Amino acid sequence: MRPAVQSFPFTAVVGMEELQLALVLSAVSPAIGGVLIRGEKGTAKSTAVRALTEILPPVDVVPGCRFSCDPDHPEPTCPDGPHHDERGVRGARLVELPVGATEDRVLGSLHLERALAEGVTAYEPGLFAAAHRGLLYVDEVNLLHDHLVDVLLDAAAMGRATVERDGVSVTHSARFVLVGTMNPEEGELRPQLLDRFGLTVDVVASRDPAVRVEVMRARLAYEADPATFIAKYDGAQRELAERIVKARALLPEVILTDSALRQIAEICASFDVDGMRADLVTARTAVAHAAWSGRTVVEVDDVRAAARLALPHRKRRNPFDAPGLDEEQLEEAINNSTPPPDPDDDPDGDPDGDPDDNGGPGGERGPDAGGSDREGGPDRERGPDGPDASSGPDSDHESRGDQGLAPVGEVVGSSEPYKARLLSVQSPGAGVAGRRSRAITEVGRVVGDRPRIGRESGRPHLLATIRSAAPHQQTRGRTGAGLTVRASDVRLAVREGREGNLVLFCVDASGSMGTKKRMSEVKTAIVSLLLDAYQRRDTVGLVTFAGATATVALPPTGSVETAVRRLESLPTGGRTPLAEGLLQTAEVLRIAAIRDPRRRPLLVLVTDGRATHGDNAFARAKQAAGWLAQQGIAAVVVDCEPRRGVRLGLAAELAVDLSAEYLDLGEVAAGNLIRMVTDRRAA
Repeated sequence: MRPAVQSFPFTAVVGMEELQLALVLSAVSPAIGGVLIRGEKGTAKSTAVRALTEILPPVDVVPGCRFSCDPDHPEPTCPDGPHHDERGVRGARLVELPVGATEDRVLGSLHLERALAEGVTAYEPGLFAAAHRGLLYVDEVNLLHDHLVDVLLDAAAMGRATVERDGVSVTHSARFVLVGTMNPEEGELRPQLLDRFGLTVDVVASRDPAVRVEVMRARLAYEADPATFIAKYDGAQRELAERIVKARALLPEVILTDSALRQIAEICASFDVDGMRADLVTARTAVAHAAWSGRTVVEVDDVRAAARLALPHRKRRNPFDAPGLDEEQLEEAINNSTPPPDPDDDPDGDPDGDPDDNGGPGGERGPDAGGSDREGGPDRERGPDGPDASSGPDSDHESRGDQGLAPVGEVVGSSEPYKARLLSVQSPGAGVAGRRSRAITEVGRVVGDRPRIGRESGRPHLLATIRSAAPHQQTRGRTGAGLTVRASDVRLAVREGREGNLVLFCVDASGSMGTKKRMSEVKTAIVSLLLDAYQRRDTVGLVTFAGATATVALPPTGSVETAVRRLESLPTGGRTPLAEGLLQTAEVLRIAAIRDPRRRPLLVLVTDGRATHGDNAFARAKQAAGWLAQQGIAAVVVDCEPRRGVRLGLAAELAVDLSAEYLDLGEVAAGNLIRMVTDRRAA
């Protein structure tokens, strides 16, 4: 029976063949591990995912089991067991995990009202239980809080969810197809979670006007008359659903030959992937693709299609490498490996692995080699264990010609980044959960309790709730065992943990920064701090000043990769409008406070302190710094003045006006932290 409101039909999605193929293959073989969909805004990512459930086959379940046990293989330890010979059927289920969900809602928790009123330990299942044997969908998965990422990783790795707290000790199966969507501009995923997605697809809106017209026509027709539009695609939807059922039935019969396994291993080795998960996922995807194409032997086309989907997010060696798969490298790896033999019953097979083949019936094919973002060669490796900034740039930069001032407009690159010391807001706050500054957050150690406001959600403080309710039992007329609890008695736990911050860099890009070598050291230090921000899941922004103006090179965003790219392409030279840079920074912080009031800012001013633009330039800069200090903006000044020769100390003077922590450029490296702490204690 069709629900009153249906999603946009899966077969009506236009121009997203690779995305549709990835989702269908995950439906054919859930062991693949799900799909991560990366793409810009408005590219039908969520529409395609929600439409998938309409074409998935129904699921056999045990009636009344809240954990969707398979009647053919019931879970012996199911909390709702033991199960008898009962059988029911329900439709495929897509469970959405909101970014702002609590851990209790995801894992399940103690049924507080029953525990207090009836004295029983009752378990309330969470989203993992609902998603078992279905799809778990996380929109904006890159914005998921770390404590939810941790429990998601555990469930994805073990196939089970375990709850051990508040008197509840429950474990149940939690095997689901994980589907996530994200906009890379808003930040990247933690590497551990990224690797848990079996396949990944980069979705970009077509630049072909004809395709864009088809997209608009389909969407407008659906909005004008959903019932008629859906009925138009009934036949295609049923055909696709039947094909998925047939592919699932054929899956156990597909043969993955030794030569195909060797080919997969050689391809994965050629891309220098970490671990063995890439090989396994590629093999499972190749088998699913063969079943989807109606074949019983894995062929070259299946391996090629699988590699295009399973390897792009696993070949990356550090957070700042660009995503994507080099098609030329893939074809070279396929040609250099031993191709699997063609099946005897397929005279039209392609023994040479022709790269121009479409990859199966229906025209499913990989991404166009010319459409992906590549640099034309291997990416430069970069990691947190690189040399200290004091080591300077490459040896070529040590030549005599590179010792002069950088010409106006010239771009100077950075060297290998290093592990940066932790910069944080010194005073504790109450911001968004993260990994940088001390704050009262939703996760962390319990430091107290507070009353619940209205229907506010959160983890209850059990002991404090009992204490709040206990004095009123007589007036509430309680008789017998148990405890009469009202909503006003519930107390929530107050936890102290770490918060994420908006780390806003204000960078001097003027000619006063000196030689190319010095500017390279400055960029290396900033890239190192950006790498630290990436690992701590902060929001970052970049303001630069040079010549006569200040520029917002990057508004606050979660995409640290974008910040690095903007920084690397930053030209230098000209006068130093320091005051303008600070005023522009103040405006960026004002707007950011309106958009995200819970995220406290941390200003990192990178300058030598010189101000050369306009009358009374330094005095105006000091005035702007004082105004920022009055707003309570936490700040750090990184002094880029050369260590040799006469030092003017202007940056240190500016740090006093900003009420900011002062660091020399060489003190950004974490290796100098112990010496700095020792010196401060001695003082």
